[in-house]
Amino acid sequence: MPSEATPDAFLAPGAQAGAEPAAETVTVGTATRTPAARWFPTTALAVYLACRILTLMAVAVADLTTRNGLVADLTTWDGVWFLRAVRHGYPAHLPMVDGHVAASPIAFFPLFPLVVRGLATVGVDPGIGALVLSGVTGATAVIAVGFLARRIAGEQRASRAVLLFAVFPGTFAFSFAYSEGMVITCVGFGLVALLDRRWWLAGLLGAVATAASPVALAFVVSCAWCGGRAAWRDRRPGPLLAPLLAPLGFVAYMAYLWVHTGAPMAWRLTERGGWKSFPSPTYPFRIVWTFVSDPLSPTLTGQILVVGTAAAVIGIVLMVRERQPVPVLLYGLCAAGAAAISQPVGLRPRFLMLAFPMVVAVGTRYGGWTHRVLVAVSVVLLVLFTILEVGSTAVFP
Repeated sequence: MPSEATPDAFLAPGAQAGAEPAAETVTVGTATRTPAARWFPTTALAVYLACRILTLMAVAVADLTTRNGLVADLTTWDGVWFLRAVRHGYPAHLPMVDGHVAASPIAFFPLFPLVVRGLATVGVDPGIGALVLSGVTGATAVIAVGFLARRIAGEQRASRAVLLFAVFPGTFAFSFAYSEGMVITCVGFGLVALLDRRWWLAGLLGAVATAASPVALAFVVSCAWCGGRAAWRDRRPGPLLAPLLAPLGFVAYMAYLWVHTGAPMAWRLTERGGWKSFPSPTYPFRIVWTFVSDPLSPTLTGQILVVGTAAAVIGIVLMVRERQPVPVLLYGLCAAGAAAISQPVGLRPRFLMLAFPMVVAVGTRYGGWTHRVLVAVSVVLLVLFTILEVGSTAVFP
């Protein structure tokens, strides 16, 4: 982790206490940062777009046989629930089946369906609007990760990191109707804002992110660390705006559900009753133990979770070894930890992607042939996961 030798140890290398980042060139180790206008993750963005176009073409070709329809194929899984929220809103009571709370759109945070509904008011079909929104915010997520990586590691290593992120297996979600692009975009730029001491901006981006997914609460931890330290050191309350504003999206949704359904724990009850999802600190250990006891016994889901858990451990080690700034490290740890203990979610590729500082750490760490091999393996896995999620219900994303 960054040295504690300076009072701004939580900032990225090169940042100065009480000042905005300088516009001139800044040297970070052996890397050189130049003004943002001179660098853009063009290659990674082009690769990202190629992945989305090829996915659409492949699904369209498959539909010549299946006749399911392109939009129907890509609005499965969580997309079904988001579109129900768009078309019918959130239920005014908790639906019950056999005495327990049933699955409903309540489990899905409101920002994504609200934007899709806004697009529908100007004539965009909700299914198409959801897919376009996911794809566009996936592109902005690539940009956000690129600029964060550049902020902490310099241009050359950032280019490697963001390319690896653009083809990471979990990015199949950007071809579906998912909110991950919104979350990563806001958190990525939010972390940059924290490192630049832009407390208002970091807090507002956090509020947007926590209205899109509970995973974004990991960013609130980063805001609390940075804002709390800066407020204590500078003896002024301004930095506290970040941790105060960041959780407001989550708080507002919980308050809305309480008023709307009459149940203060509506979201948590829906998660538990509808998806059997709840925090279990022992869950990752049980996954690993099942595999160690009998490597052939886990289902495909179990095998994916074992590999994901191992990948997370490697990612965490590399985040520390790469000396990522504390707020970036904290977000990565908390996002990965939340997924790891969420039964039956676990560390699937989509949730590893949400803990994107781990992907950044791998990308900034390895270059040359190692990086090329990592990118090639990621592309193969991305193709396999996309095929699996489009053509099968064996593993939920």
